[in-house]
Amino acid sequence: MSEIILKATTVSKIYGKHKALDKVTIEIQRGMIYGLIGENGAGKSTFMRTIMGLIKTDEGHIELFGESSTKGLQRARRKMGQSIETPALYSELTARENLRVQAANGGVSEREINELLRLMGLENTGKKKVKNFSLGMRQRLAIACTLITNPEFLILDEPTNGLDPSGIVEMREIIQRLVTERGITVLLSSHLLDELSQVATHYGILHKGKLISELSREELAAEARQYIELESTDVHKAVVVLDEMGIKEYEVVNGTEINIYERIEEVASINRSLVLANVNVSRIGTTRQKLEDYFLQLTGGNTHA
Repeated sequence: MSEIILKATTVSKIYGKHKALDKVTIEIQRGMIYGLIGENGAGKSTFMRTIMGLIKTDEGHIELFGESSTKGLQRARRKMGQSIETPALYSELTARENLRVQAANGGVSEREINELLRLMGLENTGKKKVKNFSLGMRQRLAIACTLITNPEFLILDEPTNGLDPSGIVEMREIIQRLVTERGITVLLSSHLLDELSQVATHYGILHKGKLISELSREELAAEARQYIELESTDVHKAVVVLDEMGIKEYEVVNGTEINIYERIEEVASINRSLVLANVNVSRIGTTRQKLEDYFLQLTGGNTHA
């Protein structure tokens, strides 16, 4: 039977008249990489802070590692690491020296520090000071600092924010290694569903403080709708043919493209009907709805708001 690491039940947080969290219920089991998706201001960081005990909830119940009492939650949080608040990195020190400072009270050996530097791809930074690190290197060092206590559950708030494409790929690989090599369960957030889909195993979509959808990687793939993409210089004539065929679920995207959402298996038949009607077909084939489009459909908002 799977072990439940986090069980948050109807968690709410209110600031004045604003509900930052509105009865959010989430369950995370050991081994998951749970991606919390939502535009800026959706409540992602607020939820993470409530889990870590950095802010108090106004309603609801939080259970960590089976603990729910005040003292039990304090014990459970010792098994956790977080990169929510900006970590205190010492800019005049090297990566190794920063980790030594973090490890000073934890009895962490030099061998363990070496392993963390390797895991984060910082083993060759030598005497380079943190003030001269790239943003990606600082992000990786911040996560290394959270790992000093060997946490079982790691919370990362927008870990790829501001990174260039190569930095995003590096961060993704690191998160996957934390799970496979160290057995860590991860909760991370992002405002980009396409990005999280590359690493997460489960997803929760927050919108205006409410959890509006929760699904697995497989369910997300199924929800990202498959459709026929048709490109033609004769869009108006093509629409007439589709109507005559009884096809109703389609969308004219622009002056040359139509997306057809039904009879996906009939691409050849649709193409033949268009050609016989002297419709110029530049391209036709099946594709999948972009995950960001699916996200926008659910929230009706802007992912970068």
